[in-house]
Amino acid sequence: MLDAHIVKARPQFTVDVRIRLARGERLAIFGASGAGKSTVLSCIAGLEVPDSGAIRLGNLVLFPPSLALHRRPLAYMTQRDLLFPHLSVAENVRFGLRDLHTGGNAVWIDELRERLRLGPVWESSAGKVSGGQARRVAMARMLARRPSLVLLDEPFASLDRPLIGELTQALLEWQRRLGFSIIAVDHRSDILQAVCPRVIVIEHGSVVQEGDWNEISSSPATPLVERLLAPH
Repeated sequence: MLDAHIVKARPQFTVDVRIRLARGERLAIFGASGAGKSTVLSCIAGLEVPDSGAIRLGNLVLFPPSLALHRRPLAYMTQRDLLFPHLSVAENVRFGLRDLHTGGNAVWIDELRERLRLGPVWESSAGKVSGGQARRVAMARMLARRPSLVLLDEPFASLDRPLIGELTQALLEWQRRLGFSIIAVDHRSDILQAVCPRVIVIEHGSVVQEGDWNEISSSPATPLVERLLAPH
């Protein structure tokens, strides 16, 4: 489904990563802060343009040339909620939907609202909800268009463990039902292991190891990987 070769120069190194992802597959990108993980997601999402390489999602060419953001059938959730504070929670969730009343969109939005417990704040200004509620709103907006690919860039940073568990469970329930693929980035292996069975490990922009978590944990490729996997 996703076939990507991303080359992007950074001040201290060049990110050079290849990813192949089947439909419905869940892949973690693991590594230390500053290793180039977010650069990979940003290039797939279209927020940055690779220096070279190629990105294809199904039959759709994302690069080259760089495809417009609104034409990419994917969703991107980062550490920041990036909600529109002047709009209501409902308007934020529905933002980007062409028609609420076609293709079962209204029923789907209702499900997101109820499953993520957004009913009490549905008509409230997004700028006035709590941090945990804002994360729920961001997830609902991410899934509202029913994307074929979901990109997660440390979306659970600064959240408490119960809320992380709740959001992760909801995300995986919808992933199994809708069949979208997931690429998740984090520097915390326990968060990634809860979401993705397969992992690639990046150091200084290059992939140093790939496999399932048992393979990575039993035989870390580098001392840095071993340190990152050590219990904290």
